[in-house]
Amino acid sequence: MEHAARPSACLSGKSLMDFLASMGGTAGWLLGYVVPFLFVLTIVVFFHELGHFWVARRAGVRVVAFSIGFGPEIAGFNDRHGTRWKLSAIPLGGYVKFLGDENAASAPDRGAISQMSETERRESFFHKSVGARAAIVAAGPIANFILAIVIFAGLFMTVGRQVTTPQVDAVQAGSAAERAGFQPSDLILTINGAKIDSFGDMQRVVSANAGEPLAIEVERAGQRLTLQATPDLREVTDTFGNVHRIGVLGISRDTGGGQVRTERFGPVQAVTQATAEVWFIVDRTFSYLGGVVTGRERADQLGGPIRIAQVSGQVATFGLAALLQLAAVLSVSIGLLNLFPVPLLDGGHLLFYGIEALRGRPLSERAQEVGFRIGLALVLMLMLFATWNDILNISKS
Repeated sequence: MEHAARPSACLSGKSLMDFLASMGGTAGWLLGYVVPFLFVLTIVVFFHELGHFWVARRAGVRVVAFSIGFGPEIAGFNDRHGTRWKLSAIPLGGYVKFLGDENAASAPDRGAISQMSETERRESFFHKSVGARAAIVAAGPIANFILAIVIFAGLFMTVGRQVTTPQVDAVQAGSAAERAGFQPSDLILTINGAKIDSFGDMQRVVSANAGEPLAIEVERAGQRLTLQATPDLREVTDTFGNVHRIGVLGISRDTGGGQVRTERFGPVQAVTQATAEVWFIVDRTFSYLGGVVTGRERADQLGGPIRIAQVSGQVATFGLAALLQLAAVLSVSIGLLNLFPVPLLDGGHLLFYGIEALRGRPLSERAQEVGFRIGLALVLMLMLFATWNDILNISKS
């Protein structure tokens, strides 16, 4: 297993969670899980909806409401453009409602649209060109990707990134690394032609490629040679007891004695690194989903709101920077999910607009209604499946 020794902290994540729990059932639960969960989710949802809102305003669309959460309004205000900004009771998402929308899913209110005045038609989302509507819809997921890049770049510039030289200190007996011929003091240079700058870079590539042959270039005693290694699939348990199925080589790196350095970047390099980080998450997501389809991966890693709340509470024990990093990862995931061509999601709307652009006219009301019903059923099934996975994982812990 690839691992690196870590210096001890004054208060470990586990002991902090125990401390929060000792404050009392409700108070500890709220501070330990609900507050971090709402913090992360609110940031991600706000910027997603802000993307829709910002482009809609510039396209001349009247925004009736901007809501964080669903259901009854808890608090809100009207801005000078007549938009109702509100915080709603169910904090599991949000929406932007345009003039002519029937509901939070932006389904058209045919009755209201047919009775609009000429002025209202100019401000109605459904009377804009297909290009303008597509831009407004796509702006939400794009805002999620931009948010992730901004967070990652900010962390790279301020907190920095811990870097450990990708050198092998020990090789586990019977491991994939031993079979491939790795030796202590080998310096890893590239994997499948991609440059490796740190031990963490190597871990990420290996963990995502269980059972896949990798060409690993190393430097040994001043000479370069290429080793062929196939990471073994292992189930590993993290600090909080969560089980992950990843690829491992069976090498380790000692991080004691000043082997770890903190690397901070300037603005341009930070944005470049942040963009690469976002692309890695996207690539890993597609790789995992492809593995689920082909049977190489198990779908039990898919999680819902309960898992997000659990992970948020766990990550919060490491501090604000770690929680912001989780927000960036979640932002990429939500942006990507919303681009899937499923009716009800942003990607489904974009699919309909693409068909409209090709046909020269929109799909019939009946076809769109059927599409939205199918999309709703798919989204509900995914949510139920993810929640069931969450419950099973909790019962096992």
